[in-house]
Amino acid sequence: MDGLPGLVQDEEGPHFKAPWEAEAFAIAVALEKMGIFTWSEWARTIGDEIAKANAEGDPDDGSTYYSHWMSALERLVREKNIASAETISRYQSGWRRAAQRTPHGKPIELTEDDLAVTQ
Repeated sequence: MDGLPGLVQDEEGPHFKAPWEAEAFAIAVALEKMGIFTWSEWARTIGDEIAKANAEGDPDDGSTYYSHWMSALERLVREKNIASAETISRYQSGWRRAAQRTPHGKPIELTEDDLAVTQ
């Protein structure tokens, strides 16, 4: 993983500012270990996502690195037909609803109602 662009780490491993960053990292590692994509494929995809964000005015200061990590994950999941853009959107909306009703400091609990398609 030494060749992953932008990964902030030291001899002990990567650094995360929030739990979701560590979870996104773990998902990428698990998908690579499952053979869903290679690290070179990952590096190209996240590099593309970072370049796209920079072209759109995103600061190149590392503060949004894991947002790009998530964009790359979502892109690869779509491209590999693991989940559709619709499914990803449904889960994003569900997590947002669950987070909004969850008191600060409490674990977010995602329910089937959160994932229900709303029109």
